[in-house]
Amino acid sequence: MLLHLLFPLADSFPPFNVIQYLTFRTGGAVLTALVVSFFMGPMIIRWLKSKQVNGQPIRDDGPAGHLLTKQGTPTMGGVLLLLSLGTGTLLWADLTNRYVWATLLVTFGFGLIGFADDYLKVTRASHQGLPGLIKLVAEIVVAAVAAIWIVGISPDELSTGFAVPFVKDYLIPLGIFFVPVAVFVMVGASNSVNLTDGLDGLAIVPVMIAASSFALIAYLAGNTLFSGYLQINFVPGSGELAVFCGAIVGAGLGFLWFNAPPAMLFMGDTGSLSMGGALGSVAVVTKHELVLAIIGGLFVLETVSVIVQVVSFRLTGTRVFRMAPLHHHYEQKGWQEATIVIRFWIIAVILALIGLSTLKLR
Repeated sequence: MLLHLLFPLADSFPPFNVIQYLTFRTGGAVLTALVVSFFMGPMIIRWLKSKQVNGQPIRDDGPAGHLLTKQGTPTMGGVLLLLSLGTGTLLWADLTNRYVWATLLVTFGFGLIGFADDYLKVTRASHQGLPGLIKLVAEIVVAAVAAIWIVGISPDELSTGFAVPFVKDYLIPLGIFFVPVAVFVMVGASNSVNLTDGLDGLAIVPVMIAASSFALIAYLAGNTLFSGYLQINFVPGSGELAVFCGAIVGAGLGFLWFNAPPAMLFMGDTGSLSMGGALGSVAVVTKHELVLAIIGGLFVLETVSVIVQVVSFRLTGTRVFRMAPLHHHYEQKGWQEATIVIRFWIIAVILALIGLSTLKLR
């Protein structure tokens, strides 16, 4: 919005020229989302507490300590994330860029699904929200609409291609199968973040790390010089998603202020589904779907731990982990919550560095 309001005035007031630079607007999105989070956070927490007498329902089959330490904490903190992210993006992004709107569609579409799920859990005072099948179908519909839209607005040579890390400027032509692959990436990323969100601050920092990484990837993929030098696929217009990713980082920093142990607020499905979907949609636009699996490897590990646990128990009647997802396994082993969270953050940083190395190792 500010780009369209201020840049035309640059002839009269030259300092407004700076608004045209993507890096400046990305920084503006970070700061705006952060300030909105700090300002609105206390009000949203008070409002959620007034509506949620007992806070987020705690699972009886989860770690026993959670019944004591997390009881009464309000959920639906994703509302704060979405408000901050949306404000930062709408103020600083080029609103004529259709990739921006496609990613916002996924983010807020998944956020709405998560909100419905959280609402049912709170009103029923149960950890059972939307039926799993309905939730999954809704996510697939939103992701499919976004995927078809992204295909339609992408250049023909890129629209249905699937990139492979470490291979120079090459796309596997998937044709009509690209849409289900893109849906899988977005839905998978969304639910992986959801599974990771089990301890105070555990999910939001890896989300910020991944968003920072994809801000750089979007900037490089949208720049003809840098993409040519790195021999990655040039995606015209994708650089604008650096602003969107910057807003995720700012919103995440502000949310972490209230979500740091002991958490005053949980993101709930409203936040985890929307943040995961946002990362998945950016990966699809920038043609770095497999790189997301590396940068977001912590989310993948958490998801795989659940799959392995379920398959092992159904086939053999035994459990591989003491409890799944993986962070609960270490809780059951006696690790302190802060130890688990910080070590998982370190793993997220290492995986992000490995993922970013694929930009040059070709």
